[in-house]
Amino acid sequence: MKKTFLILVALVLWTGAALAQNYMVVDSEKIFKSIAAYNTAQSTLEADAERYQKQVDDAFNQLEDTFNNYQSRKASMSAVERQQTEQWIVDRENEITKFQQETFGEEGTIMKRRVELIKPIQDRVFAAIEKYAAERGYDIVLDVASNPTILYYKPAVNHTDALIAIVK
Repeated sequence: MKKTFLILVALVLWTGAALAQNYMVVDSEKIFKSIAAYNTAQSTLEADAERYQKQVDDAFNQLEDTFNNYQSRKASMSAVERQQTEQWIVDRENEITKFQQETFGEEGTIMKRRVELIKPIQDRVFAAIEKYAAERGYDIVLDVASNPTILYYKPAVNHTDALIAIVK
């Protein structure tokens, strides 16, 4: 009971302290869309993604045609021919899936290209936001673009360690 009361008191005090902080709200999406280089990079990435997706779709369509052709000829094939064709189909499907992962996966071509094109712009924008906030004495910057996200805060407004000490 005493612990619950202390936690409640700490939360009330923390909330009061948090309300006394200076907050700044930005719409990072709007900022990014106002930068020509960002729009060009986005268009380039979308074109690359469409081109790669077409390659994947074409490869899967060809594989499906091959499989359907195999299904219609399967009865007239020897056991060895069936096994070889089935293995080729499985191998080809694995190749296409691997290409898809290498292109669209977390470490794929598109992600690497995104980092190459977009990250320098993001770094520049976030550095500008941080500098702006620091020069004007803002403690926290909230991004209202998609989800509220904290982009910058002074270490003094982070009360995590104090709350951990209270909860223990």
